Amino acid sequence: MSHAQLPLTALRALEAAARLLSFKAAAQELHVTPTAISHQIQQLERSLGVELFVRVHRGLALTPAAQACLPHIRDGFAALRAAVIAIQEYKDVGTLSVSAPPSFAMRLLMPLSQEFLAQYPEIDLRITTRMRVPVQEAARPQDETDTFRAWAEESDIVIVLGKDGFGDLDAEQLMPLSVQLVCSPGLLAGGQGLRHADDVHRYPWLHDDRGLKYGGTPFWDQWLASQGASTIEQRHGAHFNHAALAIEAAVKGMGLLVTTPCLCWKELRNGELILPLAHTVPIENSYFVLNRRTRRPTAELFKQWLRTRLRGLDSDEKEAAAPQPDEFLSGNS
Repeated sequence: MSHAQLPLTALRALEAAARLLSFKAAAQELHVTPTAISHQIQQLERSLGVELFVRVHRGLALTPAAQACLPHIRDGFAALRAAVIAIQEYKDVGTLSVSAPPSFAMRLLMPLSQEFLAQYPEIDLRITTRMRVPVQEAARPQDETDTFRAWAEESDIVIVLGKDGFGDLDAEQLMPLSVQLVCSPGLLAGGQGLRHADDVHRYPWLHDDRGLKYGGTPFWDQWLASQGASTIEQRHGAHFNHAALAIEAAVKGMGLLVTTPCLCWKELRNGELILPLAHTVPIENSYFVLNRRTRRPTAELFKQWLRTRLRGLDSDEKEAAAPQPDEFLSGNS
């Protein structure tokens, strides 16, 4: 029997009647009359050449033939439902949902999304924030994978910070990350200045705790080790769970901060922050995009746009990494 000859209406009647063991109940579920269900079953029996139901006291019973085919019929209709849902996912209704870590959303998505919306005004962009469980607090890797999978089903695009633990999810690296030393120019004015990595011990430190929470090694430790600087224990100073808060503290001149410069691109561009030592340290963690099983064209459009825009920011960071004026290096004001 070819696909064109499949009696789908009759098979629906068979599935409902077999599940409910009642033509009347099947008719109510399918919004037809019991007589229509009975006719559909009779036609199917004649077409297949087998009996599917036998009448018993107060009801119906399935024949061995019906029992054998019923699981396949149910699987078939489940597959058809899944296919329809998959097709509907491609329907661009003008709404795009994006989930991201709070600091990424605040310092990258929000300012950059204005450009995207200006270019694509027909798209309704909805941004939500979510934080993954810190490495030390995760009960089981599978628990976090299940959480990521649920996020990916709820949002068109899910952005997370990490290096692994995504299980069987389709994860794409959005951008590699590095850390650099940043500070307010006012912090160095009138002081002894910064010429070498060991000079950082002259100033208070600010701590972006994402390195410890999601990689196990503080950003300060990674930066000092790459410089061959003395790793004097200096855990005092303000600690921040969110990079956005740490960056705000650095702008106010509260101390030196080792962080990912992509999140403070605006401050580096307008001079509120500087890179006093042009040394970049790649880190293992990156921002990843977790894709839904069905990718909407609008989501792919936004993802490609965001990648291109982030590459532009990377160029801005490299320009900002040029040697700073001598007054900041020497401390003379």
